[in-house]
Amino acid sequence: MKRMMQLTATVWFSAIVVALPSVSAQGPATETKQPADGLTGPPFVSAKSWAIADGKTGKLLWGHNEEVPRKSASTTKMMTAWIVLEMARENPDILKETVTYSKLADDTTGSTSGIRAGESLSVGECLYGLMLPSGNDAGNALAEHFNDRFDPTESGTVPETVLEHGRTVKFATRANFIAEMNRRAGALGMSRTTYRIPYGDGGSDDDRTTTARDLLKLAWTAMQNPMFRKYVSTHAHTTNVKTSDGSLREVSWTNTNQLLPIEGFDGIKTGTNSGAGACLVSSGRRGGDHLLMVVLGSTSREGRYVDSKNLYRWAWLERGHQPEK
Repeated sequence: MKRMMQLTATVWFSAIVVALPSVSAQGPATETKQPADGLTGPPFVSAKSWAIADGKTGKLLWGHNEEVPRKSASTTKMMTAWIVLEMARENPDILKETVTYSKLADDTTGSTSGIRAGESLSVGECLYGLMLPSGNDAGNALAEHFNDRFDPTESGTVPETVLEHGRTVKFATRANFIAEMNRRAGALGMSRTTYRIPYGDGGSDDDRTTTARDLLKLAWTAMQNPMFRKYVSTHAHTTNVKTSDGSLREVSWTNTNQLLPIEGFDGIKTGTNSGAGACLVSSGRRGGDHLLMVVLGSTSREGRYVDSKNLYRWAWLERGHQPEK
């Protein structure tokens, strides 16, 4: 009986050995892996492109795909606001002028300041509606208000209407202002920037608006204007709007930039749409140090803030700032 048990165990063990996969003399086969992530360099972010500049000089310090043209959504409003505020720097009374929203402005799709056709407010108040809630309607209202004060395009050919977000809308009432936006971009050396509307990207799905590097040039220049700095650093604002029947209606706006409540951040503009992803142009200060940053194409609204804060932390360390103890 003992002999039979030994033979049975031998057969069972042999079966196991036979069933095992063959192993070469050189050892088991291994899966080819990519190299491990390095421990130095900028953090990994979801943004498709980003750029960081010295806030005092505007000099580009670091970037990734910073020269690649991309859509950039409502960061376009930086140019709209800067043009108006540069005019106001020469003539402050411009901010007191009355802007009346047209039907075109009221019908503008996307983020809104909530002003209706026939309602009016001052240019200065309209700028809050442009920059805090990122009112697309305010962009069109300002472009129409100032359109006749600027020269037309160099070609002189302007269509009466264009296809915008799937709708046929008037273009001629804004064409000169948009031409001025592009002239200003050219003067700033924003060589890969083309503006098509005064509040966002415009154009087709394949059209690109600007680059992270170009947006840094605009951000640095605009931040030299103290009135621009005031607007982009404002967290919330309330104003009265005159309705079409002459009565007043109160409107309140909150800045879409979620970095503002954090110590050290003081502007400047968000942007989000399906083609651009989540974008953010920001200004950060630490002691006497100042950085400007652009992130384009982050994967979510919250992601653009995570990307930006991670890049700031890395950049501050690279600038010689020491972690708090």
